Amino acid sequence: MATAKLSSKFQISIPKDVRDQQKWEAGQTFTFIPKGNGVLLVPVPSLSSLRGLAKGADRGEYRDRNDRT
Repeated sequence: MATAKLSSKFQISIPKDVRDQQKWEAGQTFTFIPKGNGVLLVPVPSLSSLRGLAKGADRGEYRDRNDRT
């Protein structure tokens, strides 16, 4: 298990083995999601990585807000 210490400037360095395993790079954007007593650290995907994500989705069963009961 990798650990890190919160600095006096409230910064944390992510251990190298974690960065390498997750393939995280300098300059990436992350979001923090509170979970109980901890936090999930999740990289924000780039728009280019989302391209084609919904390819082949069936639009026939689409419902908008007016269709909800």
